[in-house]
Amino acid sequence: MEWMKQRQEEMVGLLEQLVNTDSGSTYKEGIDRVADMLKGHYEALGFVVETIENEQNGNHLLFRQPDATEPKILLLGHMDTVFAKGTAAKRPFRTENGRAYGPGVVDMKGSQVTLLFALKYLAEHDPAALRNVIVLLNSDEELGSPTSRELIEETARPVDYALVMEPGRKDGSLVSSRRGGGRYEMHVQGRAAHSGGAPEEGISAIEELAHKIIKLNALSDHANGVSVSVGIIEGGEAVNMIPDRATGYIDVRVNTEQQSHEIHERIEAISTEPDVPGTTIRLEGGINRPPMEFNERNRALLEQVKSAGESFGLNVSHVHAGGGSDASFPSALGVATIDGLGPVGGELHNVEEYLELESLAERCYLVAETVRKLS
Repeated sequence: MEWMKQRQEEMVGLLEQLVNTDSGSTYKEGIDRVADMLKGHYEALGFVVETIENEQNGNHLLFRQPDATEPKILLLGHMDTVFAKGTAAKRPFRTENGRAYGPGVVDMKGSQVTLLFALKYLAEHDPAALRNVIVLLNSDEELGSPTSRELIEETARPVDYALVMEPGRKDGSLVSSRRGGGRYEMHVQGRAAHSGGAPEEGISAIEELAHKIIKLNALSDHANGVSVSVGIIEGGEAVNMIPDRATGYIDVRVNTEQQSHEIHERIEAISTEPDVPGTTIRLEGGINRPPMEFNERNRALLEQVKSAGESFGLNVSHVHAGGGSDASFPSALGVATIDGLGPVGGELHNVEEYLELESLAERCYLVAETVRKLS
């Protein structure tokens, strides 16, 4: 911990650079700028950098030691934020009362700092451990990882452990399980008509969608972690027309893989039979993030992390998180996975997002000791 604390100023300096560099998920230039900033630090530790070009979003990065033939520990993080280009200029990095503020400061610019300095520590104190790690930083996690999911799964399959650098909870807890989820679009087609001159000739797509929304909402079972919500609707052309089109955008959350299959089948069944004769329905989408369940593998890894924390007097707690993350992908493949290893903070995706500066050194050491223990 003394080594970490001596580098607190250096950590905060890098954090400021990262936060003041916009890297919203759709701002490729900014994400690639963050990637270039991080590359040099990893190369200085002897890592070989592989850049996976991505025209749609920012590039993805893979780091491994040149003699790491079969690394067994995946360290996973993302370089994108939810904040648009120009946000950093409006709300630049600042510190106040032991906290750091700024766009993406804890989700997850702070995690990038935590991970990097954990590896710097190991390079000095246990360089052999670095041969057991592979680091993957993707650029589209906040979008659901559409271009990086396959890369994450391909990288995760050969490893034994996945340590995911999403921020810790406000109380410092790690994340041992997460809900899975998906997005659907329900497109309804009816028949247009003048609402005054010939309303009987029309078939209302909005009326049909209204029936479907009631049925979809009824699928929610909050006590068991199932949530189905139609968050956006659109349709029609003019108020004096019977609407011939309507679309509902559906968000789904589940706790288990079995629930994923069941809810998908029930949504498909609802889409099969129209309530308004003459309408047709087209359903798109599906479950795009499997749940991260608290299974025996993840439970055993949590015990290892707890043991690493105990070695320097840190009591490690854990929680279930309702939101999704890339941790779900290795976990669903059978890889022991723990999330929330980044620094402590709160108000994520918010103008008041903050990071507890004191937690930087603590989380760096926890990650380093966990990697060393697993190695």
